[in-house]
Amino acid sequence: MRAPAPKRSSPLSRQRRPSPWPSASSGFPASRNPTTSTLPPPPTRSRKRPLSDLASSFIAPAFDAHAQDRVVRFSTKISLTAENTPIRSALLRYTALGVVEARIDDVPTSPALLTPGWTSYEWRLRVAEEDVTGRVKNGSTIDLRLAPGWYAGRLGWGGNRSLYGDRPAVAAQLIITYDDGTVQVIATDGAWESSIDPSTSADLYDGETIDARISSNQSAGRTEVVAVQEIRFDDYLGPPIERLEEIAPGKVFRSRAGRVLVDFGENLVGWTRLRVQGTAGHVIEIRHAEVLEEGELGTRPLRSAQATDRFILSGRADEFEPTFTLHGFQFAEVRGWPGTDEELASAIRAIRVGSRLRRTGTFTSSNALLNSFHGNVVRGLLGNFVGLPTDCPQRDERLGWTGDIAVFAPTATFLFDVQDFLSDWLVDVHEETTHAGGIVPFVVPDSLKLEPGASGNPVLGSPDPTAIWGDAAVWVPWSLFQRDADLERLASHYAVMTAHGEAVASVLSDDGTWDHGFQFGDWLDPAAPPEDPAAALTPTALVATASGARTFALLRDTSTLLEKHSEAARFGDLAARMRNGFRRRYVRDGILETETVTAYSLAIVFGLFDADELPLAGVRLSALVRANKHTISTGFAGTPFVTEALSMTGHIDDAYALLLQEECPSWLYAVRMGATTVWERWDSMLPDGSINPGEMTSFNHYALGSVADWIHRHIGGIAPAEPGYAAVLVAPSPGGGIQSADTSLELTEGNVRVRWDISDGILTVTADLPVNGVLRIPGMDERQVGPGTHVIETIWPSPQGDQ
Repeated sequence: MRAPAPKRSSPLSRQRRPSPWPSASSGFPASRNPTTSTLPPPPTRSRKRPLSDLASSFIAPAFDAHAQDRVVRFSTKISLTAENTPIRSALLRYTALGVVEARIDDVPTSPALLTPGWTSYEWRLRVAEEDVTGRVKNGSTIDLRLAPGWYAGRLGWGGNRSLYGDRPAVAAQLIITYDDGTVQVIATDGAWESSIDPSTSADLYDGETIDARISSNQSAGRTEVVAVQEIRFDDYLGPPIERLEEIAPGKVFRSRAGRVLVDFGENLVGWTRLRVQGTAGHVIEIRHAEVLEEGELGTRPLRSAQATDRFILSGRADEFEPTFTLHGFQFAEVRGWPGTDEELASAIRAIRVGSRLRRTGTFTSSNALLNSFHGNVVRGLLGNFVGLPTDCPQRDERLGWTGDIAVFAPTATFLFDVQDFLSDWLVDVHEETTHAGGIVPFVVPDSLKLEPGASGNPVLGSPDPTAIWGDAAVWVPWSLFQRDADLERLASHYAVMTAHGEAVASVLSDDGTWDHGFQFGDWLDPAAPPEDPAAALTPTALVATASGARTFALLRDTSTLLEKHSEAARFGDLAARMRNGFRRRYVRDGILETETVTAYSLAIVFGLFDADELPLAGVRLSALVRANKHTISTGFAGTPFVTEALSMTGHIDDAYALLLQEECPSWLYAVRMGATTVWERWDSMLPDGSINPGEMTSFNHYALGSVADWIHRHIGGIAPAEPGYAAVLVAPSPGGGIQSADTSLELTEGNVRVRWDISDGILTVTADLPVNGVLRIPGMDERQVGPGTHVIETIWPSPQGDQ
């Protein structure tokens, strides 16, 4: 993504409830704070032990690190004050302006990586907390390896570094409690030794250089305590970033130019680990990319990101693993490998990295291409859920674009337990919105506002609210509530939800439409030229007005659930005002004035037609889809809703034909072209195998995979009959020639599983329900059932079965 120019307890991960944290008066650097508003403080996790004392413990090297991207190691020896008294517990707490890895006796204290991740650094930092009781001994060494990370490394496509600060720093406390109740605290201070790390440079975009000849205890000089402006320290709400999987090469081969290439078989996010022995000082370079073009590494979509790791051999048996960078790749080009291709295949592994999320939902069917597409959606989520939900993981961008997750959240909440992961990100949405006068930024954390020349630049931010992108402040919390029915979680996000609503209300025209200010609209409509992804067929004001009507309807429903009756009435009035405004401007006798697939899809799904108009609207939408020969004609706005709109109006056959289309543009076109993740553009790779000529092309974007929500509900047959799946709607709608499907969803009460198959004219549906259910099976009356296994057979008419 890049902006164009001019009542049940939670059944998921949340075990502890958030409690309000006292608001901080200012962030840092103070000179960069935008206008502030008066939103209540964001949700944080309550704790008995305060974290505020970490503020006085930040240390940085006093020596010249020789480069902005240098990795520095801080060390101290543990000297126990009660050496002869048993240790009851030892707790290590640490954080960084940058990213840090903690070690005791040169062994990592946990699997966590890139700690503390990327938050809105001006106002809050996460703090890692680890039990190291069995690791602490008198004379042991604590090491903290510090790299620039998101704080001081490169961010965005402008080539800028150090947007938050140019001096990475780290703070830590080892809290030792002895059996006699005494407590010893070993905290970072100026007495810690700083040393040069074997990682001589590390950047998230450009890669990491590791010189195995450098001793990890090579002293470099003094350490000094650095002042940190007022900031809030938060416990992790979401899971840590960890290694998720090790992947062996699918093949090692030579390109036509003689370059050594490694294919790992799928597009992933992380890095490569290499074991090698060779001449001391010899350099091996590994560059990463998602695709090949003309048989060589396709690096143009990376733009300025180098995505290259360099390993300098010690002369002994070395193992290199860069842990302070991230690459999005399927292919790696290896330069300087001293052995054979077969030896390289044994020596190199891809390491998938991401937030540690528990898988909760699955889907498979009799259609192999559809199964592959669904797998691509899963891999796209894994690759972009690394600490926060990003747009892409490979080029010089990798930002938390709000529009992508706004439409993808329902899919994400089905596939994985992302409740705490997204709640943590929403804390940053709260902070950024608070300090931007109630305007939800394009990206969160909002590094764009820190770019040189950001003020007044529509590429880097808008002074007004933005539809879909800004709507993430409402749509994402609502998706979380539909998944877990956690009213307390919903209430914790209510302030930022309503702030966005008030911002939208303030810019509406007199007729109730939203036609003021910058809008992305139906971003990446396939009719838009490669160089202008915002040039969509559907007017931006239509998209904004439809989306705003939905947002106010959700705010009305949220306020009602939280028993905020006056707010519910106000937002209900605004929803009605925008609906009426949409109808006055765009609806003529049940037909839209602007007839596009996106326009009809939004109007149908968001309830902007009257009941008697829906049949005609469905016919017009079906006609448009058929006129396009069931190829895609929607962008970011319309794609999540087009199959739903077709289903709602009785055109399920067209929904299936659209979903299962294999010609470009379509979901399965990319699968047929070998994609293993969802692409940013429908034609990120052209039919001849060349890369889209547009400046903005990614092969790992999850936004267009949001159709998986429809797959889960309509093909898989699992949907919430009540928020949080207190009751499950079992409603498969077979079609498209698919003969069977098997879908499951993990609830705290047990697993929901729905299986169906068509054989000899009989549709058999088997539903395993741990809770009450509603069975809505084609050809049968709807009925309610209790927990248990339910098997339903019905005659499947061949006209439907052969759709």
